[in-house]
Amino acid sequence: MHNPLCTITFALMAEEDPREITELELLRSLAQPRRQQIVQHLTAHGPATSAGLARALGLNTGATSYHLRELARQGFIEEVPEKAHGRERWWRVVRRDVRFPRRADQDAPTRLALDEISRQSLAADLDAYTRALAETQGGAWADLPYSRSTITVDHDRLREFFEEYIALVNRFREAGGDGARRVQLRFLAFPADPVKPG
Repeated sequence: MHNPLCTITFALMAEEDPREITELELLRSLAQPRRQQIVQHLTAHGPATSAGLARALGLNTGATSYHLRELARQGFIEEVPEKAHGRERWWRVVRRDVRFPRRADQDAPTRLALDEISRQSLAADLDAYTRALAETQGGAWADLPYSRSTITVDHDRLREFFEEYIALVNRFREAGGDGARRVQLRFLAFPADPVKPG
């Protein structure tokens, strides 16, 4: 079983099993700050070219191209052949649920890499949420939903809750319709009170 507290979802595909990443080299590569920025941008905004990403993220095009090739080699992103035009290459996030090892099974270097991935992605999401609040002027998108709750569950029930959340996200993944926009979601679950010894 996968630990619901150790997961990252680039884009969900209901018909594929989750990809579990245990190789330290891949985790360290994904923890690289520029690559985190690229993956986050492609996830939030959809396909982009190397030049477009470089402009959006304030990077140079050579470094951006290198990071794109590495992310593609490792299976995190892929080319979008139908958007290619001449030498211009478009990239998108591979639509896959990516899972990490249970924290209890992580050695120190793996935990360090995963903690860095979590820290960077949470900071980026909070920044994006704050910007969205500031930039939303009115209309249907002015009231962005927000929820913060506590539940009382054991670990098995938390895992069940998480899997139902993933199923719900998959159900709405391509809902579309008039006025549809890409919406970013984040699921966090952690003990609200300290763990009691023994």
